[in-house]
This record gives sequence, structure tokens and C-alpha cells, in this order.
Amino acid sequence: MSATQPSAPSDTTPATPISVNIQYIKDLSFEVPGAPLIYTQLKTAPRVDINLDVQARRVQDGQNVFEVTLAIRAEATEAVTNGGAPGARVFLVEMAYSGVFTLSGIPDNTVEPVLLVECPRILFPYARSILSDVTRDGGFPPVLLQPIDFLALWQKNREKAAVAN
Repeated sequence: MSATQPSAPSDTTPATPISVNIQYIKDLSFEVPGAPLIYTQLKTAPRVDINLDVQARRVQDGQNVFEVTLAIRAEATEAVTNGGAPGARVFLVEMAYSGVFTLSGIPDNTVEPVLLVECPRILFPYARSILSDVTRDGGFPPVLLQPIDFLALWQKNREKAAVAN
């Protein structure tokens, strides 16, 4: 009978292609310009318009460390009046939620989609939760962002850039 020795751990384990170093709120602003009256005068749920942008930048030249930021703006307004005039602003949330990512072994031609598609997918659930909490804690129903197709957003922005050039 022969005993088998456990194999020694190998140092050739491939590095994770995307490492999340840290996630953080880079900037957050919540405004209720009509407070406190808006809380007593608001008769219907406000209309909430959402704008989202993804930005990426290299943290330091020569390194594969990048900061990716989800810039989210949620503006709520009262319903349109009978005369068709836009309603007053109910609240405004502006948030920049960022993460620092290290990319390892990713081919140069795929760095952009990784930064603008995969990294935002990692950040999104946390940014969504913060936006929901801030609006709820501000005295309004929570703003719940629907899932975002970051691949389609990236492709649309690339098409716009190609047309502009």
C-alpha cells in the first residue's frame, strides 16, 4: 500500500483579471429646496428623472489601476400643472459612486469594455442601495433604479463618438 503525499500549493495560480481595491462615495448631495412645505403640499408621487454616466480614469501612469465612477443624478419634480407648466423641483440627488480596480492580464483591446461595462456592474448594486436609502431618509418614497444594461450603454456611447468623428 502506498501513501500519497498532498501536493504543495502552486504559485502559478492565475491572477484575478479584475480586483476591487475599494468602493466609496466620492460625492453625494441631496437637496429638498421646498422643505418643509413640500412635505405638506405634495399631493401625488413626483416624477423622477434619472441620468447615469460611467467614467473611468487611470489612477497613475504606467499602472493597471483605474478609478471607475458611476455619476447618478435623480431629479424629482411635481406633476405637470393643468397649464402644462413643469412642476416645481421636489428633490435633487447627485451622487458619484466610485471604485478602484486593478486589471491583471487583460488584453489592451478589452480594457475599455471591462472598465465601462464590467466594473460598473460591480458598483451598481451598491450605488442603487445608497440612492434608495438617501431618498427614503429624505422623507420620500425610495428611488429604486432598474437594472442597467451597461453593455448597451457603452455601445451607444461608442456609436455617438464614431458619428461625431
